[in-house]
Amino acid sequence: MSVRILRQHWEALLTELDDARRQRHLLTYRALIERLQLPTPAMQTLTAALEHLAALDARAERPLRSALVISQGASRLPRTGFFDYVTRIGRFHGPSDGIEAASWHASEVARVFEFDYPDQP
Repeated sequence: MSVRILRQHWEALLTELDDARRQRHLLTYRALIERLQLPTPAMQTLTAALEHLAALDARAERPLRSALVISQGASRLPRTGFFDYVTRIGRFHGPSDGIEAASWHASEVARVFEFDYPDQP
């Protein structure tokens, strides 16, 4: 199944992530879906958009802005699919849960907070 995101939702996603980066805070998947008012299948659309953004950032050798999106659960980490994807694009190597993933994620978030992204992805 192919999932597409509307330009207005894409631009709103970039704005939300930039605001979060500047304010140095994380967003949950649920909060982003609600703020962007994504239509069904909202989670699949958000996931596809975050993976696309991660690929763009990786290609440009930038910190991954998609790391700012986390689960609501106690782990305060992205879902395991995020770690599977960043492993596929060569940015993370290790199990998708546990201390190694948490440590890599914390480091990546710090890098995102410090990086000055251009206006376009």
